[in-house]
Amino acid sequence: MIFDSLDVSYGNMWGSQQGMTHPDPMSRAVAARRHAAGMEYAVLLSARERPLALVEYWPRRMWRVYLFDDRSWRMQMIDLKPHSTGMLLARWNTRWQFSNEQEYSSGKWDVQETTTVSADGQVEVRSEFAGPRGASTEPLPPRTSGPSSAPVESFLCPVPEFGDWQVFVPFLAQQGHEPATAVVLRDVSVDEGSGPLRAPEIEQLFSPGACDTPDGPAVVEPVDAGLLRIASGQLAVSDPGWIGETPRTVAVPPGEFPVTLSLLRTTRGAGVAAARVTFLDIPPREWEMALRPDEDLGLLGEGQFYGVGVDTGTAAFMDATRTVIEDQLDEDLFIPLASHFTVELPSTEPGPNLIAFRAGRGDGSYPVWIGRTDDGQVGCVVVDFQLHSADGGE
Repeated sequence: MIFDSLDVSYGNMWGSQQGMTHPDPMSRAVAARRHAAGMEYAVLLSARERPLALVEYWPRRMWRVYLFDDRSWRMQMIDLKPHSTGMLLARWNTRWQFSNEQEYSSGKWDVQETTTVSADGQVEVRSEFAGPRGASTEPLPPRTSGPSSAPVESFLCPVPEFGDWQVFVPFLAQQGHEPATAVVLRDVSVDEGSGPLRAPEIEQLFSPGACDTPDGPAVVEPVDAGLLRIASGQLAVSDPGWIGETPRTVAVPPGEFPVTLSLLRTTRGAGVAAARVTFLDIPPREWEMALRPDEDLGLLGEGQFYGVGVDTGTAAFMDATRTVIEDQLDEDLFIPLASHFTVELPSTEPGPNLIAFRAGRGDGSYPVWIGRTDDGQVGCVVVDFQLHSADGGE
């Protein structure tokens, strides 16, 4: 393909991307802020409605480039690492061969060839062969060429400033694409839009009665889950199986506070749609996302959020100083939760307890909202498991 212009769009990293649209797009402005913060994002370079290259910016100033052929097949992957001041080294260059479209779609390559280049220009090529399909379950032994030397300069490219995607244009020739003498870059990214996820009508999550959901009619049923004891002045929201993994915390007053679950009952059954711990019996005036000190809302794209990670299908409210005995979690918490929506792990008074509950959508990430009163006090903290919306955890 001969081209004189490239369409440029942005999104989150998605190495399996094979089309013209991003499954999770972002605006150029958000991508630029993520670049400045050293956070990952991806750039799609395309022409004539065909993807030519997908460029991913990784932490530690690393880059990965996926190259597509004229069929829009992703046929090559190049990993670039910082080499010298202002330069990147194509450290690994992997090519694939596929026998047909069905094998390509399933990721079953016939040949995988990887060229490795050292910092001083030593080159090694390793070829792996899948062998005849159906003839054997074992791949054929790989073949590795002996190390050879080459000028390391031939494997270098400049470190791009944000938007300087011309740096990657020469790589396109490796899949037979021919750039014109001058290639124009055209920004076709999405608008910045309304930005990060905004708090839904949280009060309605706990209002009993009928409601509509993406899965059809449902009934909201608030359920008392007990009193949460806070001693340290720090509420933690975490998966109880991963308490040591930097929980999301909120500064709150010490004391005992009621925990309420919002059950959502549909024809399919019931699930925990949200969980709330209430500190003041005053309706919140505004809602804000619970953030860690290193999190910046300006780095989030449309509808994105920072949330509590769930890996055991369970979330919990607890004092930030609370610990658990991992060997007892199955018997004391996870097994009881198979037949109950919530379980309390008590502690000798006046020590803090822990109240765990099922995560409505299971594993994933869920937003944590802080409801503040007119004078800025924390009135309540809510975890929304997004059963009322069509969006899953991000």
